[in-house]
Amino acid sequence: MIDPKQLARRFPDDFIFGVATASYQIEGAAREDGRKPSIWDAFSHMPGRVHNGDTGDVACDHYHRLDQDLDMMKDLGVETYRFSIAWPRIIPDGRGPVNEAGLDFYDRLIDGCKARGLKTNATLYHWDLPLTLAGEGGWTARSTAYAYQRYVQTVMKRFGDRLDLVSTFNEPWCVVWLSHLYGIHAPGERSMDAALAALHTVNLAHGLGLEAIRQEAPEVKAGIVLNLQAIYPVNDTDADRAAAERSFQFNNGVFLDLIFKGAYPDGFIAALGARMPAIEDGDLDLISGKLDWWGLNYYMPARVADDSASGAEFPAVKAGSPVYNVITDIGWETHAPAMKMLTEQVYKRYDMPDMYITENGACYNMAPADGVVDDAPRTQYLSDHIAIAADLVEAGIPLKGYYAWSLMDNFEWAEGYEMRFGLIYVDYETQERTLKNSGKWYKALAEEFLERAGQD
Repeated sequence: MIDPKQLARRFPDDFIFGVATASYQIEGAAREDGRKPSIWDAFSHMPGRVHNGDTGDVACDHYHRLDQDLDMMKDLGVETYRFSIAWPRIIPDGRGPVNEAGLDFYDRLIDGCKARGLKTNATLYHWDLPLTLAGEGGWTARSTAYAYQRYVQTVMKRFGDRLDLVSTFNEPWCVVWLSHLYGIHAPGERSMDAALAALHTVNLAHGLGLEAIRQEAPEVKAGIVLNLQAIYPVNDTDADRAAAERSFQFNNGVFLDLIFKGAYPDGFIAALGARMPAIEDGDLDLISGKLDWWGLNYYMPARVADDSASGAEFPAVKAGSPVYNVITDIGWETHAPAMKMLTEQVYKRYDMPDMYITENGACYNMAPADGVVDDAPRTQYLSDHIAIAADLVEAGIPLKGYYAWSLMDNFEWAEGYEMRFGLIYVDYETQERTLKNSGKWYKALAEEFLERAGQD
């Protein structure tokens, strides 16, 4: 692995290093201070949906340990914190009365960041849709986009004066495909028609949310966070290259083309357009409103082969096997150069604004031994990928910051508490936090960067 002090010296002074979390994964306090259930509260309490029956009821108890956790962040030496705001705390039924206690919590969080010199990067939607809205169709219902717009107006009116960055959505790919087509995330649907309905509602909500941000807090830099796939054809054949292009359109283009070109991808529309919900006048212009930045969440490459001969539905691909044998504990292939390939690919295809790597990290489940968590593979992963980030900056990509996922171990969605991505180990029985060796490495990087940047 690379010496963290050497690596820190490769970045320009205006770069920022941070950490990221999400509300449902860490907060707990699921029934406190006016919060009502989200779709993840319901989903995680359904038998068989989440590993070991785990739920986010308590999670990391961040709601009650806010100051301790912010102090940990400050001690890491990072400059910025990316967190998400829980819609069910702010407007518990999705629409209707605003919950003052929920606003107060995020006041404390944001003010706590400012008091510690941390820049704030707020995600407005990280998957915790108010359950009441699910009863009205959730993301398959166009009305949800307008409920979201009002929620964004409420949040930005209250917090806009203290936020540095804001994103409308985290990983709409997961909201659409993983949740409505593959059934792995809440609400657990397995329907292409439901997924296509959700696709347009989510894209519309992004546009409406962006409009609300501009109205309520025009000085805040607004963006969206995408978990784009870095897609390689399994074989160097015309068929597999065409499969990779279809996969790009299906997984990446349905968001990128809309936001940066104002239309859905041609191949996608040719295959599935007849099953899309109505695209109303003005939708495309709204969705393609100008962004100040975008975020990339990157973990692993994707490898695809053609499956069109089977009569499979678009994109008609099948997954290929990993090429590299470094596999994390969640089963994901490690290949840092794919992050560079993907980033350069999207800047070649689209007119993109400034970017941040908003999530990057690895799942390794080492436990403390004599107070030490020796997670060398995670440190190697971070080292390799942050070096790629430096390569991107040097290649002229407008990459402005990097956020490690995650500050601490947390509720890992359908994997429950089995899988650990944190720089800090959490004992879920005692809520004791232990800085892992990877966290110590990242701290050395962040502190060296701050010291060097302050001297220049």
